[in-house]
Amino acid sequence: MDNLASFSSVAEARAWLDGHVNLEATAGDSDGLSLAPMRRLLAALGDPQADYPAVHISGTNGKGSVAALIAALAQAWGMSVGVYASPHVERINERMAVGGDHVSDAELAELLGHLRLVESHLASGPACAQPSWFELVTAAALRWFADVAVDLAVVEVGKLGRYDATNVVNSRVAVITNIGRDHTDGRFGWEAAVMGEKAGILHPDITAVLGPMDAELVAIAAEESPGELLVSGQHFELVENHPAVGGRLITVRTPRASYEDIYVSLFGAHQGHNAAMAIAAFEALVEQALDGPLLDALGAVAVPARFEVVARQPLVVIDGAHNPDGLAAAAAALADQFTVLGTVTWVVGMMSDKDPDAMLAAIAASDARCDLVVCCAPDWPRALPAADLADAARNQGIDAEIAHDVTEAVERALALSGDEGAVVVTGSLYTAGAARLHLVPRDQ
Repeated sequence: MDNLASFSSVAEARAWLDGHVNLEATAGDSDGLSLAPMRRLLAALGDPQADYPAVHISGTNGKGSVAALIAALAQAWGMSVGVYASPHVERINERMAVGGDHVSDAELAELLGHLRLVESHLASGPACAQPSWFELVTAAALRWFADVAVDLAVVEVGKLGRYDATNVVNSRVAVITNIGRDHTDGRFGWEAAVMGEKAGILHPDITAVLGPMDAELVAIAAEESPGELLVSGQHFELVENHPAVGGRLITVRTPRASYEDIYVSLFGAHQGHNAAMAIAAFEALVEQALDGPLLDALGAVAVPARFEVVARQPLVVIDGAHNPDGLAAAAAALADQFTVLGTVTWVVGMMSDKDPDAMLAAIAASDARCDLVVCCAPDWPRALPAADLADAARNQGIDAEIAHDVTEAVERALALSGDEGAVVVTGSLYTAGAARLHLVPRDQ
């Protein structure tokens, strides 16, 4: 049995993990799901999630940015912070970090080896199904955070909410960033249905922080009986939100204080809203106003593939937007914060469960220029064929070309742009990850 507790390499550990069903990919369908298997798995690990408080973050867009912003504030406060994020951009190690450092290959292999041993014990029990890929990765992160004794875990929901594997954490504050049309059939009442699932992370006696949303959705959150409800525009407010060199300059009013001229090192007006939520959430966590020097931490936050500028001549942006709202935000950020004199080329690749017409319409309807879309398909089984994407672009009146893969698409866009042009790579985090592997040196 001891042999089950070790892998000869991290590659072997990942191969074992990849042999499990990935329920994270089954988006938007919570029928038949239960947290009981996750709770059994964690109980066998000693219930590590009980060892530290957590901030739990759900919503359609912005979860990763809000998590990074809260983590920056917590680290500036002096806390040891674990961050669990999904999906990853390039490597699975990115899903779990402590103090900004991702889990090492050796640590990951050890964690997964222990989980293989636990799984073998659980399999001998009555009616115990094999854990899913996402349950195992979540359990590994929660166990690691306990092993290194973090003071706080900042945990991003996968794709669900009430029945997401992360909904076992010891949350003190929960954030719902927004409700957008992603992973839904779009039928009448979809907003309330999605909010009902997301609001499942709002446990009694915690503080719930909600981004801008309709009163109907706020009422659904209130039904979950959180200890305190803080709603953007009511209990806290983004008063000023202006472009600045390298990011945004914002003023935020909260129940405890007014914070003026805060620099946030992320592009796009939506990041101003994300920063306001992060400030309100962290203020609620520590139950006091934040001092000015602490907020300086927001000026050094970097989030890979969230309107990430990786080159300047030409301007090259990588953004993992994977739904129409995300693409609209990326287009708005480009128009609001950059003046491009040359050609603006978009490299787009997306998954087959997305609506390509709606995605391309978000670009076409924006103030951002789009001289050409180079369409590609990321190396992933569920990728949308590049030809289908090109048809959608032309339906929106956008010129389109087809590339064999992400690398070829990026190189074609760069060849067209010249020093004064811009290239925006977007449509999926899989597309963003492939572009980062091609463009960003490995020491970054």
